[in-house]
Amino acid sequence: IHPSNQTLSQGNAARLGCAVQGLPEPDIVWMKDGEKLYSTDQMFITLGEQHWETYHSVKSVQQQDAGQYWCEVEFNGQTFSSERAWITVEGVPHFVREPQDVATFPGAPFNLTCGAVGPPEPVEVQWWLGGVPQGAPRPSPSVITVTVNSSVKFYCEAKNTRGISVSRTGTVHIKVLPAAPVGLQVLSMVDNNATLSWKLGFTGHSELSSCIALGAWAGHPAGGGAGAPPLVVLAGLRSHSNYSARVSCVNEVGASPFSPWLPFTTPEAVPSAAPRNLTFDLSEQQLLLRWAALQEDELQGKLLAYKLQWMLGGEPQEPLLFKENAAQLSGGGRFFNASFQVSACTALGCGPWSRPVLVLPAAVQVPVQRSHMWVGLLLGLLVAAVVALLLAVTAQRRGKETQFGYQTSTNPHTSQNVQTQSMDSLGINDELRNKLQDVLIPERLLTLGHMLGKGEFGSVREAFLKAEDGSVQKVAVKVLKTDITSSGDIEHCLKEAAYMKDFHHPNVIQLIGVSLHRRRGLRLPVPMVILPFMKHGDLHTFLLLSRLGEQPFDLSLQTLLQFMLDISRGMEYLSSRSIIHRDLAARNCMLNESMTVCVADFGLSKKIYSGDYYRQGSVSKLPVKWIALESLADNVSEGRF
Repeated sequence: IHPSNQTLSQGNAARLGCAVQGLPEPDIVWMKDGEKLYSTDQMFITLGEQHWETYHSVKSVQQQDAGQYWCEVEFNGQTFSSERAWITVEGVPHFVREPQDVATFPGAPFNLTCGAVGPPEPVEVQWWLGGVPQGAPRPSPSVITVTVNSSVKFYCEAKNTRGISVSRTGTVHIKVLPAAPVGLQVLSMVDNNATLSWKLGFTGHSELSSCIALGAWAGHPAGGGAGAPPLVVLAGLRSHSNYSARVSCVNEVGASPFSPWLPFTTPEAVPSAAPRNLTFDLSEQQLLLRWAALQEDELQGKLLAYKLQWMLGGEPQEPLLFKENAAQLSGGGRFFNASFQVSACTALGCGPWSRPVLVLPAAVQVPVQRSHMWVGLLLGLLVAAVVALLLAVTAQRRGKETQFGYQTSTNPHTSQNVQTQSMDSLGINDELRNKLQDVLIPERLLTLGHMLGKGEFGSVREAFLKAEDGSVQKVAVKVLKTDITSSGDIEHCLKEAAYMKDFHHPNVIQLIGVSLHRRRGLRLPVPMVILPFMKHGDLHTFLLLSRLGEQPFDLSLQTLLQFMLDISRGMEYLSSRSIIHRDLAARNCMLNESMTVCVADFGLSKKIYSGDYYRQGSVSKLPVKWIALESLADNVSEGRF
C-alpha cells in the first residue's frame, strides 16, 4: 500500500497509510519533504506474518502541513521507499515574501515586493503605504516602485476565495548622519600604539563604513588612524606622554560628530637612545666622567638613574648608578685602561649603551693640535729643562716605580748592555742565546700596567711599549713568577719565546720581543715575553659573556664556524712546524680586534686551575684535560707551545 494525494481545507484531518510485506518486524519511517517525521500521531499495525502497516495522521491541517510525504524501511543495508503523495491545504493565502524595512535617501525611488500563495489560487495583492491604498489589487507576487521624502509605514494584503491575509508592517527610513560614538576608552596599549574602542550609537539607518580617530599631544595634532568600528588604532605615539583622542564614524551620508575628548597617558618605555659625549678627566686622585643628558623624547619615561658599567682586564666590574649625568670616582690610578659605558634607566629598564670609552693617561693618548704654537714651544722648552735637571739628579739610580707598574730609566746603550749581560748570566746554551739576541727589548721601553691574568707559570700584564721614534704600542707581557729560582724553568720560558719568534701566521700569536728584568734580592733576572695585545681576550671568556654576561649577544653559526677554522688553520701551521701544542683549550685561544682567533698558550683574564694539571715525574705540570694523548703517553715535554 502506498500513500495517496490529498487536498484538504485548512482545519480538517488528514491520514496517510503505508504497508510493507515480506520483511520480519521492519522499522517503518515517515518522511516529509526529505526530512524524517517525529510525530506521536503515527500508528503501527501487524496484518499477518511479515505483513505490516503504518499510518501518519494530522488532526487539523494547516498550511505548514502541506508538502510531499512517503515512507521508508531499511533492511540489510538497503533503503526501500514508497511512492510520494502530496497533502494540499486550501485556505487563506500565506506569504512567501513579506515586506522588509527599507532605508533610502529622500526623493530616491525604491522597490517594495510582496508575495503570497494559496491554494486556492489565484491570489491578489493590495499595497498600503502610510495608511493609503496604492492602486488596484494586482496578481501575486507584486513589486511596486515608491518615492518618499520622510519615514512612512507600509504593508500588503493577499486575497483568494477563502479570505484575506495581512503581511507584517515595514518602515521606510530616511538615511541621516550617524550619532557621535559613546563610551570611548583605551582598550590596549602595545608598542606605542593605542587601540581605542567605543559603543556604537545611532547609525543613521545606514551601515557604518569606517571610523576615524584623531589624537592630540600637548595641544598639537598627533596623527590619527582609521579602522572598522568599533576599533581603531592610533599608531606611533610617544612613550610617557599625555594625549587626548576623539572618534567620528562615517556612513553613506557622511561623518558623525566627534565624541568628547578622551585624555590618556602612554606608559613608560625603555630609553630609545644612549647617552652621548661620554668623556673623562683622569688624575691620580680621581676619575671624573661626564655625558650628555637624554632629551625627554629619548628618555621615554621618568629617569631613575644612569647606569655605569665598566670592564677592567677583560673582566666586568660591579656596575654603578648615578642620579646626575656625571660620576666622580676616587682613586684615579685604579681605573687605568678601564673601559666605561653608560646607559639611562627608567622603571621599565635600561636603554642602549653608549660607545665604550677607554681610560688612558694623557701620556698615551693621541696628542691634540694646539692653536697657539708659541705656547706649545715655550712649554716644550720648559719641560726639556726640567727633564734635563731630573736626569742629572737621577742618573745613578737604576729605576723608579710608577703608579701603573715599574719602569727602568737608564741610558739606552747601558740598558742594552744590561740585557746582554743578564742573558749571559742565565747560563742558557749558546744556540738559544743567539736566537733571542735580535729580539731583546730594553726594559726602559716598557711601562707595565694592570694584571690581565694569572697562570701556573706566571702572570700576564697589560703594558705599553715605546718605540725609538716615540710611538706607543699597547702590548701584553708574560712575566715568569719571581719566586722561580731554577735556571731550567727560565730556559723553558725562553724556549717558548724562541719557538714563537719564528711563527708567522695570522692564526698563531706572534712574538714581539723578550725583555729581562733584574730586581733586588733575585739571583736571576725575570724573563718577560712581549706579545700582541688581544682586544677581546680569550675565547672561553668571550663565549661565556655571549650567553651569561650582563648583556648577552648572539653569535651566528657563521661566526662560530670561522672561530673553528681559525683554530684549525693555526694548529695545522704549528703541526707543519713540528710543534705539539699539548694545551689547546678555549682559554688559550685569543681574539684580536678583527675577531680573528690566534692560538696561544697563556690565559687572559682567567686563572688556569691547578687541579687540571699533574706533575709527570720531575718534568712539569701537564694539562690532563687538553693534552695530546701521544704527549701524555710518551712523557714528552719538548715541543710544548
